[in-house]
Amino acid sequence: MTLGLQAPQVMPAMLDGKVVVVSGVGTGLGRSVAVRSALAGARVVLAARTESRLTEIAAEIRELGGTAVAVPTDLTDDASVTNLAESALAEFGRIDTVVHNAFVQPPHERLLDTEFESVRQGLDINLLASLRLTRKLAPALAQSEGSVVMINSMVLRNQLPNFGAYRVQKAGLLALARSLSVELGPVGVRVNSVAPGYIWADRVKAMVEKQAAQRGVDPVEIYAEIASATDLRRLPEPDDIANAVVFLASDLARAVTGQCLDVNCGHTHH
Repeated sequence: MTLGLQAPQVMPAMLDGKVVVVSGVGTGLGRSVAVRSALAGARVVLAARTESRLTEIAAEIRELGGTAVAVPTDLTDDASVTNLAESALAEFGRIDTVVHNAFVQPPHERLLDTEFESVRQGLDINLLASLRLTRKLAPALAQSEGSVVMINSMVLRNQLPNFGAYRVQKAGLLALARSLSVELGPVGVRVNSVAPGYIWADRVKAMVEKQAAQRGVDPVEIYAEIASATDLRRLPEPDDIANAVVFLASDLARAVTGQCLDVNCGHTHH
């Protein structure tokens, strides 16, 4: 099924000479952030638990003429995060931006019914991992007067039921970004967030296919129903989100910090 728009592949050299660390690199948004950053001229450090996936994306970036290294990392483990920071500096000698994309999706149920331990585990990845990595990279970011970009979610803005645990965690992430902006601003480091809506990638495509099968309709109808709630009548693709990340990491956003940029095709207004 082909729906939505294809994001342009041409990318201006907005990150030329910069080093970008991307955490939570997977097949969707994490990959797009890494690839678009490389196309914008950055040397990219890829971090996630699954080494095979990192290797594939690093190879893709090199085939496009970019530079990338893969560092398998458990973002909940202090020693592993230290290794990521040291490996990035050993390879490139500097770090200009860290993009926090790692997340886990809590159970889709009422917050009152969610297992308490599930909420706690979600906090480790969706909130505390970003703090841990930022603290490790703060000295290098201060030296380069760099930036931090945290991937948040439209769940901050909407009232959809059964997203309670995720909403709590993402609200905490927004508060973390704002607090770090205050603390790191005096040393020249900018901290911002990007809040996507439904991203037209594997997870949402699978949801659309499932709902279409349950209702016995064409998936195009389900897509149109969801997209009808947006001003642009379409859903953002991974590259749309990644382009916003590249902007916030670039010198074009040198006066932007403590902000949250919603990229949801007008699904919510803020």
